[in-house]
Amino acid sequence: MILPMFPLQSIFFPGETVPLHVFEKRYIQLIEDCRREAITFGIPVYLDGVVNYGVEVQLVEIVNSYEGGEMDVVCVARQVFVMNNFQSIAEGKLYPSGNVSLVNLDYVSNLDLKQEVIQKIEELYNFMNVAFKPLKTDKFNSYILAHKIGLSFKQEYQLLQMPKEEERLAFIKEHLLGTIEVLKQVERTKKTIELNGHFKNFDPLDFGEI
Repeated sequence: MILPMFPLQSIFFPGETVPLHVFEKRYIQLIEDCRREAITFGIPVYLDGVVNYGVEVQLVEIVNSYEGGEMDVVCVARQVFVMNNFQSIAEGKLYPSGNVSLVNLDYVSNLDLKQEVIQKIEELYNFMNVAFKPLKTDKFNSYILAHKIGLSFKQEYQLLQMPKEEERLAFIKEHLLGTIEVLKQVERTKKTIELNGHFKNFDPLDFGEI
């Protein structure tokens, strides 16, 4: 499958809304082609000088157009892909293209695992004093809050490469357990520091009894 390419140092997950400000001539041409021909394009993740995985994206709306051709667009992320071959300039175009294979994702997971992950997310949010909106288990999947649980860029990239929902949920659960434990240790340390900041009344030792 050949897709026009818009490489970014950003990670998007399937189902996610993707807002883009497009200003380079090559990518303005890409968006115009997508609008005219109703084609999708790829956002491969540029990491450590290479592009291996990314997500197929569909143009939804051009929100604003500016003098000089710049535009604000809204897209939606669809399928994860793995890059087979990257071409820095597509034939007859200004923008890159790539030959990709779509990753066959599944969203099947154990209900108990899903509920446990939701509970841990709520616990994390409570530690951080962040409002938590209750999530319906049947509507929840591993991608929904992936950007909002403290994953590093490389951890998000790892998640993007996982085709199985249970694998993704287990990965998120492990991260949440580790993060919550760190926060608990910080809280204990904070309380210890606060305690040591107060004057204490110690009984002096009676050396005559030693």
